[in-house]
Amino acid sequence: MPRHKKQRLCGCRFKGKAFKPTGVPMSKVDQVTLFHDELEALKLCDLDDLTQEEAGRKMGVSRGTVQRILSSGRKKVASALAEGKAIVFE
Repeated sequence: MPRHKKQRLCGCRFKGKAFKPTGVPMSKVDQVTLFHDELEALKLCDLDDLTQEEAGRKMGVSRGTVQRILSSGRKKVASALAEGKAIVFE
């Protein structure tokens, strides 16, 4: 039986529900879902310049977990930017 997901402390607040290419209706654009913990990890490591270890302490998880969350979030954001997809926050 898998372990339950450890609660992650996230202080970053969404500014809206989605980020999408201009001029394209939401119904006609592919979407990528970015979870709250992915946005928080991106903010802490890439915007606030914290190490993964420092970000892990702030989020209440291990450095390895932050590394996995970052990898997932960066891949989603890169895909959305390169392929013109909408980023939907959840």
